[in-house]
Amino acid sequence: MGLRIWLAQLDLLVGDVEGNARRMAEEALRARDREGADLVMFPELALTGYPPEDLLLRPDFLQAGERALQWLAESVRGVTLVLGYPRQWQGRLFNAAGVIRDGRFLAEYHKQHLPNYGVFDEKRYFTPGETPCVFELGGVPLGLSVCEDIWQPGPARQAREAGAGCLLNLNASPFHGGKQREREALVRQRVGELGIPLVYLNLVGGQDELVFDGGSFVMDAQGRLRLRLPLFQEAGASIAVDAGGGVHTGEVQEPLPEDDAAVYGALVLGIRDYVTKNGFKGAVLGLSGGIDSALTLALAVDALGAERIEAVLMPSRYTADMSVEDARAEAKVLGVRHRLIPIEPAFESLLGMLSEEFAGLPPDTTEENIQARIRGIILMAISNKFGRILLTTGNKSEMAVGYATLYGDMAGGFAPLKDVPKTLVYRLARYRNRISAVIPERVLERPPSAELAPDQKDEDSLPPYEVLDPILQRYIELDQGIEEIAVAGFEPATVRRIARLVDRNEYKRRQAPPGVRISRRAFGRDRRYPITNGFG
Repeated sequence: MGLRIWLAQLDLLVGDVEGNARRMAEEALRARDREGADLVMFPELALTGYPPEDLLLRPDFLQAGERALQWLAESVRGVTLVLGYPRQWQGRLFNAAGVIRDGRFLAEYHKQHLPNYGVFDEKRYFTPGETPCVFELGGVPLGLSVCEDIWQPGPARQAREAGAGCLLNLNASPFHGGKQREREALVRQRVGELGIPLVYLNLVGGQDELVFDGGSFVMDAQGRLRLRLPLFQEAGASIAVDAGGGVHTGEVQEPLPEDDAAVYGALVLGIRDYVTKNGFKGAVLGLSGGIDSALTLALAVDALGAERIEAVLMPSRYTADMSVEDARAEAKVLGVRHRLIPIEPAFESLLGMLSEEFAGLPPDTTEENIQARIRGIILMAISNKFGRILLTTGNKSEMAVGYATLYGDMAGGFAPLKDVPKTLVYRLARYRNRISAVIPERVLERPPSAELAPDQKDEDSLPPYEVLDPILQRYIELDQGIEEIAVAGFEPATVRRIARLVDRNEYKRRQAPPGVRISRRAFGRDRRYPITNGFG
């Protein structure tokens, strides 16, 4: 005896309980009829999408979920479903995984370990479960667990002691660099402890700043990887598990992408799903001739297609001719509609309007910021008129130290590079050019500049990015203090200055648009610092 399991790695929409139920019904019936599946697995909280956040506090949302779950159970016959959903029981709410067949609920597991760190906030909503869940199908005793449970030894051990011969783990595990290797190493360790195969099914898709990368996989009882589904795309695959715990697959393992390719894939998926799921017709962005906007344009085209993108060149009196030339060259090679709108008339007008107010005062960052804000107004006007979301082009290094203008280059609806340090921006641009040369080489070679003042360069205001980014990584992502960073080989005065800039600019980041999370510690949900802060 044995059974055939279909892994359904789907991209689902948070809150669309009816639509998600229909998607799962269609997938299950297709797997039953075309693949001969006995069981179809879906991800953690597949019914509601993940994370549903405070939707879980609304009784009408939970009631809609119960109706959709009942409809799904009654609509799909002849195949067993395993899926995640919220379950209300005795006045408490659980993150549940249920087993359903022919309209009947055969078993249910309640997630035991509720993550409450980083981007996770599950203890705000759910009560932890306490007991294992093992059910039998095709002569194979199957244990259930949900996401974080596999990172702790207890739930898996409970399932094994309850007789599980194979463990099914439902996940909504978000991406950060290197995450897939961490998952597979952890599961290999768990399989070594249990001596049974494990099926790890992950959600795929973008949800606000999070990207769920898929990469679902199966390990046999010896810890050998027998199957890996692609990252960053919907996929499905069939495996057979026999009564003795043997795993049989006919699938070729999807290779792991290199680190920069994985980050690039996460950014593309994050942009595509944010724009599409929120109903925008496309995207618009300012194309300056610099590296950040060049990479953002390439990502946007790869995510949405050139026909849905508009690039706007907005030169000022300080813009170098090569910047306009390089911006036009990239737009043309990518096939993107682009237009030139000089900002000099608006800049002159505003300087004239403010001349009496500013009389006797020397030019400073005020005049630089006026230029950035003019560009923001132009881009937001185009965004409003044509229903295209404005993509900002600032990177994590700039956001960290406040090298960005409120209501200027920070204005927009989504920030693809918000969690991408400047040094990684260059690596990703070179990676993209290896696929096809779309970013002019001169953009990669010239010193970065905001071009808001004569002969301006970023290093006039900041340390070289090769120095700045490691300091930021230690201070933001590793929570190291100033002395600890200095001991690692950085000049103490520079470290103190950078730390002060990071702390002082929290108020700007609170007003920034969301952006794709690709690191262990992104600004926003991951890092919640007070704006008014006297420490350090």
